[in-house]
Amino acid sequence: MDNGEFQYVDAHFGQFVDELRKAVQKPSIAAQNVGMGEMAEHFRQMMESYGISARIIPTKGYPCVYGEVKGKSDKTVLFYDHYDVQPPDPLDEWVSPPFSGEIRDGKIFARGVSDNKGHACSRIQAIGTLLRLRGELPLTVKFLIEGEEEIGSPNLSAFIQENADLLRADYGVWESGYMGRGEIPGMYLGVKGILYVELETRGAPSDMHSGAASSVPNPAWRLVWALSTIKDENERILIPGFYDDVLDPTDTELELLRAQGDSQRDDRRASIGVKSPLLELSGLDLRVRSLFSPTANICGFRAGYLGEGQKTVLPSKALVKMDFRLVPNQDPADILAKLKKHLAGKGFDDVIVRLVSMDYPVKTTADHPVVEAAAKAAKLVYGKSPSIAPTQGGSGPMHPFRKYLNLPLVSFGVGYWASNNHGPNENIRLVDYRNGIKMVMAFIDNLAAV
Repeated sequence: MDNGEFQYVDAHFGQFVDELRKAVQKPSIAAQNVGMGEMAEHFRQMMESYGISARIIPTKGYPCVYGEVKGKSDKTVLFYDHYDVQPPDPLDEWVSPPFSGEIRDGKIFARGVSDNKGHACSRIQAIGTLLRLRGELPLTVKFLIEGEEEIGSPNLSAFIQENADLLRADYGVWESGYMGRGEIPGMYLGVKGILYVELETRGAPSDMHSGAASSVPNPAWRLVWALSTIKDENERILIPGFYDDVLDPTDTELELLRAQGDSQRDDRRASIGVKSPLLELSGLDLRVRSLFSPTANICGFRAGYLGEGQKTVLPSKALVKMDFRLVPNQDPADILAKLKKHLAGKGFDDVIVRLVSMDYPVKTTADHPVVEAAAKAAKLVYGKSPSIAPTQGGSGPMHPFRKYLNLPLVSFGVGYWASNNHGPNENIRLVDYRNGIKMVMAFIDNLAAV
């Protein structure tokens, strides 16, 4: 990597920040159909301005933006990002307007700046800079920027299947990455799967006076009793066969977790006011549980009257939303079938189970060349080796890339531990943005040398 190319980034960093601000100043909220077409066009034009051939490809929902630069070799890397963002609510908790892109205290604040426009812009700028300075890339680079990640990517799988030849690549870079609390750059090699369901129970046709509770069944209690059969007080999930396909971490993955240390997790617990984790675990045991254990989580519960003051009612129905985070090799369709069978076997066949969404867990092996290329780039740019997590606690639409493209993926980017994705005052630090651009540039050279 030519140091002069890093100096070019430093000299033109103000321009790069201005381009990022223009991107985040355009609302693009998929859930509300706000600004989606305009944002797709913005990224198309941005890539074209850097000499990256780009076009907008329609889907049954919001369009995808595809970009490509042919390199000296046919070896190919695909960058995946998304241009849609979460709604900015609650607005009164933002210090500056959520789509202003205000810069203060060395940070840029905006909805979507970390999730995911900052990552997308830094990668376009890095590839575009190499192209301007060299005239040619050492390998072929492709971009896929979708518009539905924040609403579950309902059309991404079909898009990848239908455009597999167009998207074909040897390596992939996932949408995001974050600097840890100890100023150690973070890399991630996979995601958990997810099964998201609604469970509903019904009673009388409408809410009744609570005096009827002595003779009329209460669907809220019915649902509570059903939920109590799913997980016990020791966090053990009680669905028969739930753990059958769970894989233990490999020796290599355990070594990666040992190298991470405990300080970041201790700081995080303190910052959110939690004195100790579930089951009083710590150290390696806690890290293994966090990344390699599936979960059964209640996301929300609704029944009866929840307004201010008193209203004595017997609810007519009760609803709970749940997510099950899954690990390799669990199959969300299999877990859904086991959940339904479990409830029926416990006498709760009256509980209505509705599938909301599902996705599969995916993981890239730690010794893959794409991981090595990224780790070397991090060492060059940050002066320290990255913290490599074999997977992460969250989920994402990574499975179609594995299923239809057989793509190994690594995740790194420009966020940091307090980027506050999905929350008020979402932000990234300008120093991380600068280094993120350089990281992509170094990564490309390392990958070309594999």
